[in-house]
Amino acid sequence: MGKLTVKSGRGELKLVKSKKLVGLKSKKAKDLTKTKYVEKEHFKNLGGFQVVSLEDDGNNVDDQLDQVRKKRDIELGTHVYYAEGSNKPLLPTGEIYIIFETAVDEEELQIVLDEYALELVERRGDDRIIAKVTKNSPNPIKVANYLQQISLVKHAEPDIDTLVDEYISLPSDTLIKQQWHLKNDGIIKDAGYPTKKGADAKVVDAWNRIGNIGSSKVTIAVIDNGFDLTHPDLRDKIFRPWDLWTRSSKVSEGDPFFTHGTPCASIALASANGRGIVGVAPNAKFMPVSGTSFGLRATENMFDYCIKNGADIISCSWGSTDPRYTLSLLKEEAISKVAREGRNGKGAIVLYAAGNEGLDYINFYAAHPDVIAVGASDSRDRHSRYSNAGRELDVVAPSNGDWPLIAARAYWDEGTTIRGEGEWRWWADGQSRGDNYKHFGGTSASTPLVAGICALMLSANPDLTAKEVKDILRKTADKIGDPSEYSSEGHSRKYGYGRVNADRAVAEALRRRDGSQPVVEVEENISSGRGLFRFSVERQASEGWGVQIGAFAEYGNVLIQAEKLQRQFGEPVVVNINELNGKTVYKIVIGTFNNKEDARRLMNRMTDRGVRGFLRNLKDLK
Repeated sequence: MGKLTVKSGRGELKLVKSKKLVGLKSKKAKDLTKTKYVEKEHFKNLGGFQVVSLEDDGNNVDDQLDQVRKKRDIELGTHVYYAEGSNKPLLPTGEIYIIFETAVDEEELQIVLDEYALELVERRGDDRIIAKVTKNSPNPIKVANYLQQISLVKHAEPDIDTLVDEYISLPSDTLIKQQWHLKNDGIIKDAGYPTKKGADAKVVDAWNRIGNIGSSKVTIAVIDNGFDLTHPDLRDKIFRPWDLWTRSSKVSEGDPFFTHGTPCASIALASANGRGIVGVAPNAKFMPVSGTSFGLRATENMFDYCIKNGADIISCSWGSTDPRYTLSLLKEEAISKVAREGRNGKGAIVLYAAGNEGLDYINFYAAHPDVIAVGASDSRDRHSRYSNAGRELDVVAPSNGDWPLIAARAYWDEGTTIRGEGEWRWWADGQSRGDNYKHFGGTSASTPLVAGICALMLSANPDLTAKEVKDILRKTADKIGDPSEYSSEGHSRKYGYGRVNADRAVAEALRRRDGSQPVVEVEENISSGRGLFRFSVERQASEGWGVQIGAFAEYGNVLIQAEKLQRQFGEPVVVNINELNGKTVYKIVIGTFNNKEDARRLMNRMTDRGVRGFLRNLKDLK
């Protein structure tokens, strides 16, 4: 079958149409598995469609789908695709995100919509809209490709959904019920297994410091699949649950393919009820948001729900490291929005797992600058070999690697067949610690662990912003591993800024609450200096084009970045001084060109050297 090319994130996907699978959306939520034309359901929800194979009638999939679309109980039908070289199904939702050139007027915009029989769904500003295909449109992937060839359109991207990876690592060694990640005494007692004393997250010390186990006013949202809301460690703390696909508070349960959310949530907030395990922040409220998705619209929906319903912290142990599925600008904006607008403007704290593929780069969601990216360390304070590394990694937290954690188990969890039958399905040593629990690990475990620490920090100081929480976690982390692996800025690709230390993080949160925070924070290694800078200052006219790389709160960082960028690209650096939420911010723009195309050429050159930026009209920086 022919191949299609579609924009995805900052790259492109080459798609191959499935010869067997199609996506169907029924009227009145009809169960299509009971119809004569559906052979088998493969995925219940992907982009809002049921992914099914059709009964073989001797025709090819194109003809079969055309026939099914005509049936009275079918609202929509679409082809299913695969990215070249991938076995993950990919499905267009029917919506297209379109960014027009700045000068396009309303009449020209409507001409474009009419040309492809598109329906306007939502406006996102003067130059951005969301449109959807109608029955008279070509398929959304083709439409997006057609739009991209029009001079009026700057960017057109179809909303597509695919399966995201759930970050869990099967324990390979024996485990006992002692939760060493909270406090590590140097031995797993019922196995006689030696660990490294103190190789833990210092959670018990943090509880002692604040004199409690966290506040019930803090809400942790866990976005995942497979929540057992009847579990004794979770059922008494559920707050505003939501299912992405049913769009209701009725959260899907019982599917053996989805069990991941239950252990993730328990690591963060399992109740202190005198039985089983206890979470890092056992008093926190639990907001289960069921339904992970790669889709643009679904991504916006899940984070918008968290904003509107009071999530303070959002823990995500899933994502993608497949280069074909990088984040689009619109997904990046969805994450930025919740990190900016959540918690009534203080920003919701968003955490993502770095991933378990053992790569030298991390999950694309985790690499977002507003996200806390979490990797894994083991019970001896070593890097867990499966844990992805990269420059965007913020911290690591205890998980398996040599000794796993204990977590809650969904009642329908069938376990794994990798380790054998019986209790080996859930327990690495075959010894049961109770039907409600299992071995668990990977960055899936370390991420909610840090989410729980964030809840303790907000319990100590509710006024912390999301940015401050991230900053505190970095600055209070313990440097583990070989010191030579850390840069002069204190960062390691394997460990981030170190292994989290809940006690130090809570102490810093309390210090800032009590008003003892210094006006200017100094980095630990700043005493050696950052060099001398010679510069001259002159006024820049508010005209022309350049490439903006970001905004900075500290003038020292502006000097460091300006010197580096001028040396790299040989172009003048323009700094705009402005106010944001009562604070001074500095926007850095590289180049002062008379026309936009010259600026675009610089931006492409910067992109090739790993420096991200966007075109900026200098008149907008008055």
